Amino acid sequence: MQWLMNVIEQHGLGLVFLNVLIEQLGAPIPAYPTLVVTSALAQAGRFSIPALLALAVVAALIADVLWFYAGRRYGRQVMATLCRVSLSPDSCVRQTEDVYLRWGPKSLLVAKFIPGFASVASAMAGALGTDVRRFMWYDMLGAAVWVGSALLLGSLFSATIGELLATLDALGRWGLVILAVLLALFIARKAWQRHAFLKMIRRIRISADELYCLIQDGAQPLILDVRSEFYRTDGSIPGSVLLDEKNLQCPQALSIELSHEVVVYCSCPNDASAARVVQRLKLLGYTHVRPLHGGIDAWVAAGHPLELVEVAQ
Repeated sequence: MQWLMNVIEQHGLGLVFLNVLIEQLGAPIPAYPTLVVTSALAQAGRFSIPALLALAVVAALIADVLWFYAGRRYGRQVMATLCRVSLSPDSCVRQTEDVYLRWGPKSLLVAKFIPGFASVASAMAGALGTDVRRFMWYDMLGAAVWVGSALLLGSLFSATIGELLATLDALGRWGLVILAVLLALFIARKAWQRHAFLKMIRRIRISADELYCLIQDGAQPLILDVRSEFYRTDGSIPGSVLLDEKNLQCPQALSIELSHEVVVYCSCPNDASAARVVQRLKLLGYTHVRPLHGGIDAWVAAGHPLELVEVAQ
């Protein structure tokens, strides 16, 4: 543990830069605790607060600019990739899309306080053609607020954090083991949630060809499109209804019988948004609700037709 403390004291600025950069690129390695701890150590004169602030903001900007230009070049494919690798597929891309589409670049002011939001918002900014100077301005301010809040907490609770570090140091090797175990448990919990969520989706989903056959056989399933506006310009599955999740508040939300066949689709490769709506509908009492495997992309890939429809209120 003493070795780790020496490394933090000698290379704290570099560790902060690397940690923030890696987290903002998408790795599940929280940088906020690192910022708080190094800020607490700065109170003893071991680090410079302005240097910590500047390095952390620059690291965040580097990662966000990379996502911005990836979104500008590859568009929606970037969001699809983010959804595939997300450890939180149930809160994957859809929520962050909705926030960004509503507030635009201003949402970057709070992006880093919302898990998984910053990278998606940066990619969306690029895909939507946001002016790079406007993006940089709001992103820099948001990064400064995020880093500054961590440094402030570290300053306010420096004595408490110092005692905690002293305790871990007294534990020696076991202190390092405790930190490693806590990080491993955090990642394992997220990974297990992802596994359980995807397992549930695979068990109940319906394929594009199966849905097409239902339609052709006259089964008349209710098809719900829960994509954000960002994805709706390319068309929808014929007969589908555009649905805002906010309307799902009571058992009569869909104005159909609870036993009616319902298929929900989105544009996320993990079908996360659709599966989340399916879960909410099941809680409301609907018994035959399934997500469409592969969403709209699978429907198009299977060669089935699309149509433009109006948003249902």
